[in-house]
Amino acid sequence: MSDLIRLSFTIDRKLLEHLERLLHESGYGNRSEFIRDLVRNRLVDREWEQDEEVIGTITIVFDHHRRGLTEKLTALQHQFEGAILATTHVHLDEHICVEAILVRGRASRIAELGHTIRQLKGVLKGELSLASLGRGLR
Repeated sequence: MSDLIRLSFTIDRKLLEHLERLLHESGYGNRSEFIRDLVRNRLVDREWEQDEEVIGTITIVFDHHRRGLTEKLTALQHQFEGAILATTHVHLDEHICVEAILVRGRASRIAELGHTIRQLKGVLKGELSLASLGRGLR
């Protein structure tokens, strides 16, 4: 017996047109998978809003020649020890590096770390990607 349930719902014509456009642009093969992913994304957002334990990635692009920046980044990563699972550091050219920091912990603590890193002088771009431990998505 399948756990899949068929639903039927009513939607305004204009909203359906937007849905169809989004579906086409995103490359989904069918509405069902698209709608399932919308629900999953909203569940992840809610985990972050409710300050649950979450995972995510902080990606930063920075000038590693900026005086003291690498030391500050390292110190921050030690300060948030336990929240940082792994880092990957790549040299893009003689001045610019990118670092991906895989994090896990309470959403508020992860957001604080991302915000603190983005504010450092020499960080050109910082982005926090939200993810979930998947407990509520199964």
